[in-house]
Amino acid sequence: MGETLTVPKNLAETAKRHVWGHFARHGEDIAPPVITRGQGARIWDDNGKSYLDGLSGLFAVQVGHGRAELAEAAAAQTRELAYFPVWGYITPPVAELAERLAGHAPAGLDRVFFTVSGSEAVESAWKLAKQYFKLVGKPAKHKVLSRSLAYHGTSQGALSITGLPGLKVPFEPLVPGGFRIPNTNFYRAPEPYASDYQAFGLWAADRIEEAILFEGPDSVAAVFLEPVQNTGGCFPPPPGYFQRVREICDRHDVLLVSDEVICAFGRIGPMFACSEYGYVPDIITCAKGLTSGYAPIGAMIASEKLFEPFSDGTTLFPHGSTYGGHPVAAAVALANLDILEREGLNAHVAENAPAFKATLDRLLDLPIVGDVRGAGFFYGVELVKDKSTKETFSAEESERVLRGFLSTALFDGGLYCRADDRAEPVVQLAPPLICGQSEFDEIESILRAALAEAWSKL
Repeated sequence: MGETLTVPKNLAETAKRHVWGHFARHGEDIAPPVITRGQGARIWDDNGKSYLDGLSGLFAVQVGHGRAELAEAAAAQTRELAYFPVWGYITPPVAELAERLAGHAPAGLDRVFFTVSGSEAVESAWKLAKQYFKLVGKPAKHKVLSRSLAYHGTSQGALSITGLPGLKVPFEPLVPGGFRIPNTNFYRAPEPYASDYQAFGLWAADRIEEAILFEGPDSVAAVFLEPVQNTGGCFPPPPGYFQRVREICDRHDVLLVSDEVICAFGRIGPMFACSEYGYVPDIITCAKGLTSGYAPIGAMIASEKLFEPFSDGTTLFPHGSTYGGHPVAAAVALANLDILEREGLNAHVAENAPAFKATLDRLLDLPIVGDVRGAGFFYGVELVKDKSTKETFSAEESERVLRGFLSTALFDGGLYCRADDRAEPVVQLAPPLICGQSEFDEIESILRAALAEAWSKL
C-alpha cells in the first residue's frame, strides 16, 4: 500500500465556516490569523511568522508560552484524578491552592470560592454580597457601584456591573441595581482637578459616597473597582484614592470588591495589586494569570466576616458550577505559582516597570500619542487627534484608523497587542512578566512605525 499523505487544512477557511469568535467580526472578507504555537514571549502563525506577544494572550500568560512544567502538572493530575466536583467534596490540589491563595491575599481574606472565569468570579461576588446582607438582617442592600467604562465581565450580572453602554444595549434588560461612578482617568480630569493628581483622586472617591447617599446606604451592597482600570486605557489610582474609598465603604457598611481578574499574579507587581496600593478589600476576584492562561480557572477570595454566616452547619450558598474548582486547573495553578515564586517574577516586574514606562514614554513625541499611563507590565497609550486640546477621534475616524489600519499594521509589523476604541482610542500592552528591555524596545519600535503611518493617513 502506498503512503497516506496528510494534506494540511486551510484553517482560516475552516474557522470562517464554523467558528463563532468572541468579540470578533465575521464576514466573507475576514480571515482570522491562525496562531499555532508559542514560546517565551513569542507566538507563531501557521505560516511560521513570529510575533511578540504584547498582551500575554489576553492579559493572562504571565510566565510566558511553552512552559512544559505546566503541561506536566496537568498531565500528572489527569492521571491521578481527572475530574471531581467541589459540591460538598474536595480534591487535594483544590485544598492546597486555596491555602496558597489565602497566604498571598491580605490578612483576613481566607475563604476561596473557585470559578471557571473572571466573569464568574464577579458574578459570584455580587451574589455573595446580596445573600450576606440578607443573612445579617439587611435584605434591602443589593445595589452595586462600579466605574464609568469599567469592564467586569459578560454574564448578565457581571455585565450589569460593567460600565460600557455599548456592550450592554444588545442584552438589555439586565440585572437591576448597577450604578456608575467616575473613573480615575487623570488625563481627562475635570477642572479644577486637572493639575492636582491627588485632589482628583479624592474627588473621584468622594463621588462614591455621593452615589451611596443618593441611592440610600440601606440599599447599596458593594463597590466593584479594578486596582488599575483596564478599559479606557489603564487608569491607575491616584494617591489616597483607595484609602478614601475604604473609609467610605466602612462608614456605610458597603463591601469593597477588588476586581483583580487582570491585575493579580504579578501584572502590577505583587501577587495581588491591592497590596501595591495599600488597601484591604472585602472580596478579591481573580482569574487569568492564576494559571498563566494554561487552564481555565477563577476565584473569589472573601473575608472571614463574609463567610461567618455560612458556617453554622445549615446555611448554604446556593451557587456554583460543574467545573469550578477543577482539579486539573488547580494543579496547573499551583505549578504556575511555583514558577512565579521560584523565578522571582513579581520582583522582576517591580524592578523593570520603570524601564517599561520610560520606553513607552518615548512615543509621546509622536503627534498622535496623547498619554501613556499604567503600572507594572500593564500600560495604555491613548491616541488623539489634537495633542494641545486632547481632542479625540470621531467614530468614523476611529473605525478607519484603529480598525481599518492600526490593528492590522501592528500585527503585520510583528506585535500582537490591542487597539481598543470602546472608550477613547488606546493601544493596550501587557507583555509576559518574563520580558525585559529588549522586548520593551521591540514594542516601542513597532508601535512607533505603525503610529507614525496611522497619523499620515488621517
